[in-house]
Amino acid sequence: MENAVTKKPFIEQLMNGTDFDPDSLSALQKVTLRAVVMSFLFFGLVAIEGMIMRMVQLGPKNPLPEMFTHPDHYFSIMTAHPIVGIFGSTYQLVFAAFMFLVPYLTKKPLYSIRLANVVWILITLGTALAWLAAFAWQYAPLYTLYWPLPADLEQFKMVGGIVFVIGVALIMIGTLGFIYNIYATIFARTGVHANKTTKELLISGFGIDGLMNLIYKLMGRPPYSKEPALSLPVVAIFRGTVDTFLDALVILGAGVLVLVYLLADAAGASWDLHAVDSLLYKNYFWWGLDLVADGLVLIYVAGSWYLLATIITGQKLFMENVARAALLLELFVSWMVWSHHLLADQPQPEMMKLISGEMVTAFELLTQGLALFITLVTLWKARPLKMTPALAYLLGGLVGFGLAVPAGIIQADMGLNRVLHNTQWISFAHFHIALIVGLYMTLYSALYVLWPLVTNNTTLFSKKLTWAHFWLYLIGGIGMGAFAGMAGLDGMLRRHLYTDGEFGGWMILAAIFGSMVLIAWALFLYNIVMSVGIKGLIEIFKPAKDDTATYGIEPQPSIVK
Repeated sequence: MENAVTKKPFIEQLMNGTDFDPDSLSALQKVTLRAVVMSFLFFGLVAIEGMIMRMVQLGPKNPLPEMFTHPDHYFSIMTAHPIVGIFGSTYQLVFAAFMFLVPYLTKKPLYSIRLANVVWILITLGTALAWLAAFAWQYAPLYTLYWPLPADLEQFKMVGGIVFVIGVALIMIGTLGFIYNIYATIFARTGVHANKTTKELLISGFGIDGLMNLIYKLMGRPPYSKEPALSLPVVAIFRGTVDTFLDALVILGAGVLVLVYLLADAAGASWDLHAVDSLLYKNYFWWGLDLVADGLVLIYVAGSWYLLATIITGQKLFMENVARAALLLELFVSWMVWSHHLLADQPQPEMMKLISGEMVTAFELLTQGLALFITLVTLWKARPLKMTPALAYLLGGLVGFGLAVPAGIIQADMGLNRVLHNTQWISFAHFHIALIVGLYMTLYSALYVLWPLVTNNTTLFSKKLTWAHFWLYLIGGIGMGAFAGMAGLDGMLRRHLYTDGEFGGWMILAAIFGSMVLIAWALFLYNIVMSVGIKGLIEIFKPAKDDTATYGIEPQPSIVK
């Protein structure tokens, strides 16, 4: 990671990079890098979309062409924005990291390289189709997709809806492919797991062994399991993937329902939209969608923190058994908290609001706060530590969630929820900071830790650009979320277009800091391109000469696909 790059003419550097050798990459390394490349391209698109929306909210003073300021286009961007950001960018990056990490941590081959390629292709194609539906046909039922809005052909064109749903379906099918690949790898009884039973792997995967160790310790008995079958990061990946599976089924099911209505209308049938209960659909939809945030993200992120802390410090994780048990608790909590999205809905049962929306949701402060505490203590016990990019981005990720989780939890109250939930506070102070700062800075830390492994120790072009990206991204992400969140406190509603610049002051500040995020992305992309070169980028997408599906050990031909 040191900046020891031999100076080359610009064109030569741009074309050839530093010392990147794509021919030396294995199939596992190449499929990982393919998904990473697509992830950051989609991140650039979503950052540009976000800036367009910030500019439109300035009202008549915005400098954008008229096509961007039209309400139909604005709300179509709002519909595509989370699809591109969450699925096209975040899913790709998370899946890429875990399809590399599971073989790396278990010392086993990835079950199928071919399936891994299918996964990133399906998610890329699906995201592109969903974006196209919004851009070309202004399909804009917003990111909630509340029934019967997605199937309302009085507002939206049928072709746009069909293309959008097909795109989302492809993303979910790709997600199911990722899940199958991960579980098939974890449960393969080879390598370090050659003598493990499926029961032992399941017990470890759900963190039951960690919980039993705590109970046995309280009883004064020897540990239930001195050496758990799965390492803690693999447990987090296993646990988070349970929520990923449930989420994929729910979103796929909702998409099929919309598609059936659209195709029925295309065939000349006129189906009653009210045959589907809107409140029941809302609960079903949010139960699944909330698994992305309160289950998948929080569990995956906690596991990533644990892994990064142990790699950076070279020490064992503090309170490991507690961490395993907490991940098990978070799994059950994530299944029961969806109703905090419906606290302001009058028809929602009051007991569901109280138990799911308020009481169970409060446990997220405990589970995520515990993960943050365990990670920080692990780092503290290892001091002094050198401030590397990996450590800096990890700390940035901790800061992001430290800000975003309480900003969301305070709305798990029926009174405050009515004031805050439908404003830009929830959009920016909560989930934009959670995703942009908390999740992405954690993933950047993982990227810098994995960079030598995935690229065979390729030298980064510029360490100065790495740090410029860090500070611009951290300050820009927090600033944009804070100032747009302040507009929410002043009453600025989300999913609403203000045409007269009513909150122009806050939006100008949010746009300034948002532009820092966009510039940071450009610097990061430039640094990576100058490291691997244009030729190297192209070679990443060519077949690997080495079909190895592992890292650091010889492949087992019976497993490699």
